[in-house]
Amino acid sequence: MSGEMAAAGDIATGALLGRAVEPHAGETRASGQHEHGLCLNCGTTLRGEFCYACGQAGHVHRTLASIGHDLLHGVFHFEGKIWRTLPMLFTRPGELARRYIAGERARFVSPLALFLFSVFLMFATIHTFSGDVDGIGLTPKQQLVAVENIDKQIALAKVALAAAEATQKGNGDTARTIEARSQLRTLNKARNLVAPAKGTAQFYTKWPILDKSIAKINANPGLMLYKLQSSAYKYSWALIPISLPLVALLFLWRPQYKLYDHAIFVTYSLSFMMFLVVVVSLCGTIGAPDWLFVILLCLAPPGHMFAQLRGAYSLRKRSALWRTIALLSFAGVALTAFGLLLVVMGLMG
Repeated sequence: MSGEMAAAGDIATGALLGRAVEPHAGETRASGQHEHGLCLNCGTTLRGEFCYACGQAGHVHRTLASIGHDLLHGVFHFEGKIWRTLPMLFTRPGELARRYIAGERARFVSPLALFLFSVFLMFATIHTFSGDVDGIGLTPKQQLVAVENIDKQIALAKVALAAAEATQKGNGDTARTIEARSQLRTLNKARNLVAPAKGTAQFYTKWPILDKSIAKINANPGLMLYKLQSSAYKYSWALIPISLPLVALLFLWRPQYKLYDHAIFVTYSLSFMMFLVVVVSLCGTIGAPDWLFVILLCLAPPGHMFAQLRGAYSLRKRSALWRTIALLSFAGVALTAFGLLLVVMGLMG
């Protein structure tokens, strides 16, 4: 239950953070009865429902219910545009990018806000449905806590066994000794079951930072996996600057497309890929057939890239096709660079 509550909290936080990135994004503020007096935020004389200097509403609620209202408004006002954005992201991604670049901002969720929301949603889904890393259903962090507790119990069991053996006086094992040994064996078996498996790789690269990483992985792979997951969550935004120059390389001889255009393309594309991870995780949870995973993992990414390239950059099929092939290769480069970044950040953490 706590996992579901945490996931719901992550999704709501993602929506609110996305809303914070684009508080209005070209929307027309609701009209209503004009307020009078001074703005409570900056002191400017009010000439309408909102302060024209800082944008704060003229009427400020001071009730407990207003906190819940602000939460719901932040989430569902964001969702009001997301239901127009998501269908286009999945079916007409190129048109979505082109229309947003052309200036249609109030209709759609901005690329950065959608990216932030997709990151929160992806990690919330993974945490809820795919967070277990072994047969006993413990996450790496939970494993470490369990091992520490078992080690304390093993230490106490060894003391109890030594005390029992000291009182035997050469008369053979007593019931107390047999019970202490049995308890110690049980605790050792429990530790072997709970403890993360030790790595077996023993090669060295002669690069200090990589050798240090290998040693840490061998010593405690569960802890390293936990650190990598945390780093992936915190530094997922780095995928945008990593991917941006790679996409720009595909259009060096088309000066009409600027870095801003490529940034919109990249951010919407990454958002789609993260939503795809969510769908794959949910399909794995409900036991979907294998052919569906083939479509989602092998056909959906290149198909989406092809459609987005054609629509966003007004390309012909042949031109979009070779760029799709190149973009798939660039995606591998970007993921490799991102993986190295995660390793470095995980070591420093």
